[in-house]
Formats: sequence, C-alpha cells, structure tokens
Amino acid sequence: MSLSLEANLSTILNNVRQSCEKVGRNHDEITVIGVTKYVTIERAQEAVDKGICHLGENRLEGLIDKYQHVTGKVHWHFIGSLQSRKVKDLIDKVDMIHSLDRMSLAKEIHKRATKSIDCFVQVNTSGEESKHGLHPDDVHSFIEKLAPYTNVRVVGLMTMAPHVDDESILRQTFSTLRALRDDINKKQLDYAPCSYLSMGMSNDYQIAIEEGATHIRIGTKLVGSN
Repeated sequence: MSLSLEANLSTILNNVRQSCEKVGRNHDEITVIGVTKYVTIERAQEAVDKGICHLGENRLEGLIDKYQHVTGKVHWHFIGSLQSRKVKDLIDKVDMIHSLDRMSLAKEIHKRATKSIDCFVQVNTSGEESKHGLHPDDVHSFIEKLAPYTNVRVVGLMTMAPHVDDESILRQTFSTLRALRDDINKKQLDYAPCSYLSMGMSNDYQIAIEEGATHIRIGTKLVGSN
C-alpha cells in the first residue's frame, strides 16, 4: 500500500513548526528536501504534484533519470558523494550541491559551470570514519582556498549525524557545524556567505532544526522507500 504523501508531508511540516516554535525560529526558514533515491519516478512526480518542490538525489544516474521525466517546478539537490569526472553530466541540472569536500571537486565545478553554483561544504562533525567530509579543523582553510574559483559559491555547510539514539551526540554533531557556519559567516566573504546548514534526516530532523538547520533531507518519512 502506498504511503500517503499528503499525510506524511502534513506530519513533517507540523513537526517543523513545533521544533521552530520550541527555539523561537520561523518555520519559513526551513527548506524540506524530499530525498527520492529509493523511490520510482512516479513517486517523485507525486511528491512534486503534492507541493514538494525540492528533490534530492545521491546518485548521478538517479538524478538524471528523474530530471528527465519529472515535470513541474523542481529545485534539484545533489546530496551524495560526487566524483569529479561526473560533474560535467550533473552541473547544468542541479540547483545545489551538498557534498563539496575537496579542492579537485571545486576546480571541476568551476571549470564545468557556466554560472555560479550554490554549494554546501560537507564536514564530518561526527568523527566517523565511514562518513565523507572535511575535518572541522580544515574547513576555514579549505574555504579560503576556494576564492579563485568564482563559479563555486559556498552557501553553507552540510553534515550527516551518526545513527544513534543518544540525543546528546546528535546535538553535538549539529551544534559543531552551526558554530563553524557562524564563524565563516562573520567573515562576510562574497563567494562564501555561508548562511545555511544542511543537516537532519528522517530520524533526527527535529533535533537538527532546534540546533539551527535550514535544509533538512527527508526520505523514508516523506516519500517512502519503494
């Protein structure tokens, strides 16, 4: 039986409002990205038809397939690890890349893009070896080195929390990213306004919002998994 997208979306938006109210934020600050990597083109289309205008994919093939077939006004987010050699096939289709984590990738984005591309720098704030992303201590120097690559615009930072139930660990993972974002934002760099935080998924997005998330990436609890 197909999960009701309308019911799922209503629940998530209600939770977003509650989390924002809890910490004195405006719920309009939150962008809900429907992660469609586990669902069909038809399900992704249904999501757009129900008003979900931000879709996220973590594989190039999945994004291109849905990009070619899903109709309507869609903002496409690439949220997975991106190989430099695949940038040329992706660059004209995405609105945001959430996984900038190395200089070779920045150079390729700059080379292939015909306009400035909004990017999140991915940071490994959990310390897990299985996670991609820069070490927090390396973020400042990395962003400073991006200055010559004018087609790369750092709009924020992204992280993935560990799959644990310990709320204190989740909060630490998210608050570390927020502190980094705040420090970079204060520099007022034209090419790196760094005002956004991409963090929070199906199991932890409410905590992420309380810790400052602006973009949450919701898959199974929104569109399902098949």
